[in-house]
Amino acid sequence: MSHDNSSPSFLQHHFHDVKQQYETSKLGMWAFILTEVLTFGGLFVAYIVYRSWYPEMFINANLLLDVNKGLLNTVVLITSSLTMALAIWAIQKKNKNLSLVMLILTFILAFMFLGIKYLEYSHKFEVGQLPGEYYSYMGPEIAHINNPHIFFSIYFIMTGLHGLHVAIGMGLIGWLIYATAKGSLHSKYYTPMEMIGIFWHLVDLIWIYLFPLFYLIG
Repeated sequence: MSHDNSSPSFLQHHFHDVKQQYETSKLGMWAFILTEVLTFGGLFVAYIVYRSWYPEMFINANLLLDVNKGLLNTVVLITSSLTMALAIWAIQKKNKNLSLVMLILTFILAFMFLGIKYLEYSHKFEVGQLPGEYYSYMGPEIAHINNPHIFFSIYFIMTGLHGLHVAIGMGLIGWLIYATAKGSLHSKYYTPMEMIGIFWHLVDLIWIYLFPLFYLIG
C-alpha cells in the first residue's frame, strides 16, 4: 500500500493510517501479554499444587530467603513502573529531556533489581540452596523437613524466568533511550514506548505476586 507525500514518516507502508497502525500495535501487544500470563499462570498452578502437597516444607524453606532483599526489589520495581509511566507522559507533553531522564532511571532501577537478585542467587549457590538434585544445604532450620529442593526448584524457575524478562526489558528500554535521543520517538509517535511500557508493567505485576508467594508465606 502506498502513501502520499503527506503521510508521516513513521507510518509503515502496510498500514492505511496512523490510527490503524496504533490499534494494530496495541492488539498485538495485548495478545503477547496474554501468552505471558498463560506461561506464568502454569507456573503459579504448579506452585499451588506443590504447596498444597508440602505445606510445612514450603513454610520452613521460606525462612531461608532474604525477605529484606525481596522487599527492596519490590520497591525498586514499583518505582521503575512509575518512572516508565512518567517517561510516556513526558513524551506526550513534548518534553523529550524529561522522558529521557525517566527512561534512564527506569533502566538503572532494572539494573539494580538484577544486581540485588544476583547477590541473592550467588549466596544460594554458595551454601547449596539449589534446585533439584543440586540441593545440598542441611542447616538446622530445615533439618527436620523433607524435600526442600522442591521449593527451590520452583523458586529458581519462577524468579529466574522473571529475571530473564527484566533483562529483556532492559534491552528494550535501552533501545527506547536511543530512539528518543535520536528523535525517532516524539509526541506524535510514541507507540513503541507505550507498548514496552505495557510489557514493563506486566513484569512489575508478576513480581508483586512472586514476592508474597515466596518471601512472606512464613
